[in-house]
Amino acid sequence: MFENRPKIAAQMDGDLVGWLTTVTESGQPQSSVVWFLRDDTDLLIYSKPDATKLANIAVNPRVAFNLRGDELGDTMATFEGTAQVVESPTPPHRDPAYLDKYRGEISRLGWVPDQFADDYSALIRISIDRIRSW
Repeated sequence: MFENRPKIAAQMDGDLVGWLTTVTESGQPQSSVVWFLRDDTDLLIYSKPDATKLANIAVNPRVAFNLRGDELGDTMATFEGTAQVVESPTPPHRDPAYLDKYRGEISRLGWVPDQFADDYSALIRISIDRIRSW
């Protein structure tokens, strides 16, 4: 999926935040800024276990994910997919790729990896079905 889109893959690997859009039970789209990790063709997002986005996914697993575009909107990437909450996930502080990407941010925000893992213990895996980019 990303083999023909090296710029998007590089942006996903380098960007620290993206926007996850879920849909509430009443049908209202709800976007949340999230940390994420590209795992081959899937996205991994750790979350607080009581976050509204998890309840939304339980009702409707179809989601959208967006990366930031450039200043003029000339470069943009959006993703559509199906999310699932992973049962018994690997904690984020035990995921070497995730910890490599976010170790600096975890520290900058005053956490230690174990504490972050306790607070963000739920894992969302998004299987990407479609990428729209320009």
